[in-house]
Amino acid sequence: MNDTPGWASPGSAPSNGQNSGAPHPAEPADGPSSKWSKEQPPPGQWSAPTGPGPVPGPPAPGWGGPHHGGWGRPAAAKPGVIPLRPLGVGEILDGAVSTLRAHWRTVLAVTVSVSVFTQIASILVERYLLPQPPAVDPDATPEEALQQSVESLQASLIAMGPALLIMLIGTLLTTALLTVVISRSVLGRSVTLPEAWREARPRLPHLLVLILILPLGSALVMCLGILPGVLIGGAGVFLSVLGGIAALVVVVWLMIRFALAPPALVLERQGVIASLRRSAKLVQGAWWRVFGITLLTILLAFLVSMVIAIPFTIIAFAVDGVGLSDFFGGNAPEFGWPFLIITGIGSVIASSITYPISAGVTALLYVDQRIRREALDLELARAAGVPGYGTEPPSHSTGS
Repeated sequence: MNDTPGWASPGSAPSNGQNSGAPHPAEPADGPSSKWSKEQPPPGQWSAPTGPGPVPGPPAPGWGGPHHGGWGRPAAAKPGVIPLRPLGVGEILDGAVSTLRAHWRTVLAVTVSVSVFTQIASILVERYLLPQPPAVDPDATPEEALQQSVESLQASLIAMGPALLIMLIGTLLTTALLTVVISRSVLGRSVTLPEAWREARPRLPHLLVLILILPLGSALVMCLGILPGVLIGGAGVFLSVLGGIAALVVVVWLMIRFALAPPALVLERQGVIASLRRSAKLVQGAWWRVFGITLLTILLAFLVSMVIAIPFTIIAFAVDGVGLSDFFGGNAPEFGWPFLIITGIGSVIASSITYPISAGVTALLYVDQRIRREALDLELARAAGVPGYGTEPPSHSTGS
């Protein structure tokens, strides 16, 4: 039993696929749930959000027709933004957007604050700390062109360091705070920014290590893939390309395998390595599904960002007096403060929308995988105070 009020220990249904004897809710609206993996993860300890309990809603509908979970199936309880049953792709995306609508004050307070901080930091670093990119001579000899390419690459890598650090800080704060908000919204509970910060703050050091490990591990894999061809020299270019492609495949596989580690770390209060193992076991047998939903979310976030950023960029070019011909010319144009401020405003608006959707999809994927494997839906229904689910976890015995 979890010692946090309102929550019971998750995993009331056996993880090895045996029948627990408890009725299971209806399948997702867009199709049947995926097959369970033979090796199921052990039940984790979902750390319950503290604070006031939910206001019990009306009793869940009983047996009904197609609008109540299908003929002969009980309808799934929905105390919050998602129905408590295995989720479809549309329901996961809708749950993320519904969280943004239901808790818009808290969500926007998080995303706008973090986005403004990261944008201001990025502008100041770009303006005052980074060296100017080297000039490109269109009439350079092949040797000089090669030297200019190496200098440009070095300048890009130097500029990438502070940008990545700022992005990691922003990702750290938004992931931790929004995961707490989403965990409350699943139960139909409200949450304020101070409450979310109080819940997330103890997990920040571990989450920082986790967020650093993933890109560093990816960079190491890419280096190992490219290094043999680089050591050979000119004849190893083809080998470097093949090694880079193979390393990229491995990086994508690892990133999806560990995609659920952040919500596992925040909500189950586990360590970094335990969270990575937890994510690997939850994703096992559902890698392609998690990959597809993650890729779809990235594409949607990219499209939303472009739709918002393009008008601001056009306005910034017009206000700053920099033409597109200057931008695509041989030398990088000198952007003024109007350009940086206007494009920064567009980035803040885009991030305020895309951050909660991306974090929401990841957290709800984690919830969905635990519902499919551990009957977490029953525990969530009890924690939300849904009538008919009782207050004690069901017995693991198969008879009744």
